[in-house]
Amino acid sequence: MISSTTPLAADVSARIARTVSVSGLHDLRPIMRIKRNETLAIDEDEAIRESPALLSPAAGARLVCWAGARETSEFLRQNALLANIWLGLGAETEVVEEPDRHHFDILDGLADANHPLTQTLLG
Repeated sequence: MISSTTPLAADVSARIARTVSVSGLHDLRPIMRIKRNETLAIDEDEAIRESPALLSPAAGARLVCWAGARETSEFLRQNALLANIWLGLGAETEVVEEPDRHHFDILDGLADANHPLTQTLLG
């Protein structure tokens, strides 16, 4: 929704102060090579079309890519990937690897109003 191809109306896009991607898969092409793709059926056209890392950020995009430091290496790679690419394309980006968190408890911080993830979302 914060890429240059967003379908959002300009007035709606203007209200987005920051986007936080949590444990995101930002390049779907590697998924085409795993067994689970037998169910997902992602083809190359869809992977390219739906991968944020292959899109350009909207002007003024601010993005935080957040993952647990105990995620798999692929989630950590993907977390840094989008921030790296979009930084080079003019977006304001940040990468966070939250210590002692993984894919199944990364959102637990949202239960605490003072947690850094909550504050990032509200900030």
